[in-house]
Amino acid sequence: MMPGDRAVVEGRLYQGTDEIISYSLTTTPWGSAPAGVAVKGYSVVGSTYTDVSATIISGAPVVVGDVISFVVKSLTLNGEYRVEVKFTAGGSTFEPYVEIEAER
Repeated sequence: MMPGDRAVVEGRLYQGTDEIISYSLTTTPWGSAPAGVAVKGYSVVGSTYTDVSATIISGAPVVVGDVISFVVKSLTLNGEYRVEVKFTAGGSTFEPYVEIEAER
């Protein structure tokens, strides 16, 4: 991933509605020692983004070195989601994201 690219290199990910998955983002392409980390989850319907963080993000993100980990759960079948990971590194603020589609 190059600085300036915001979407994760893996592209769209798929998660079952009953799954609880821990995802990890390595910040090295943007900078080291991430701080001020915040993870937000949105349900995406067309061009409308609804904040569903309280439902789909479990607990607080964990930072170990240059890796930010967060847990996604409780997705709705056929739902489309965007999870944004905001952090500061090297004096700049970045917000890469991952798209997740819920399946059975």
